[in-house]
Amino acid sequence: MLPVLETPRLVLRPFGKEDAAAVFAIYSDEETNTFLPWFPAKTAEDAAALCARHAEESFSFAVCPRGEAPVGYVHLSGRPPYDLGYALLPASRGKGYAAEACAAVLSQARESGIRYVTATHDVENPASGRVMRRIGMTYRYSYEELWQPKARRVTFRLFQIDLADGVPEYDGYKHSRLRWFREEL
Repeated sequence: MLPVLETPRLVLRPFGKEDAAAVFAIYSDEETNTFLPWFPAKTAEDAAALCARHAEESFSFAVCPRGEAPVGYVHLSGRPPYDLGYALLPASRGKGYAAEACAAVLSQARESGIRYVTATHDVENPASGRVMRRIGMTYRYSYEELWQPKARRVTFRLFQIDLADGVPEYDGYKHSRLRWFREEL
């Protein structure tokens, strides 16, 4: 069972049955899902299935401003490369919620013994990269991929934060993608 994490402005908790409307709002929103590896949900059932899949594959938290319904999520995969993912509805962006929520999840990861966390962002979504920097992640390399299921060529930037000493750079994407390289950012 996941712990409930609290920050000064947010409560991070598992999604519950009472969150069905929020889950559908998050997973069906076209803008929110533009840079995510699935198409926006068309039905409440599709949204619930996506949410349940994430809960099975990762530490998955609903991002809730105190006293409010969920406005997004943070996922941290439970196995290497310990990928961090997050999304917020448009009305909740620009308030620092993503960085605040991700920092709390990173703290929990450190306490859980996870040695490093990675995150990637599409170069066309620089706001996500700013969140990664804000929480202490550092750019490591970029790679190109024919991104599925959306079948478009994407350049991703990989960021990593080491939560323990002596952690090597995660290089799994270097070997399994079209091309990798380092950029001057």
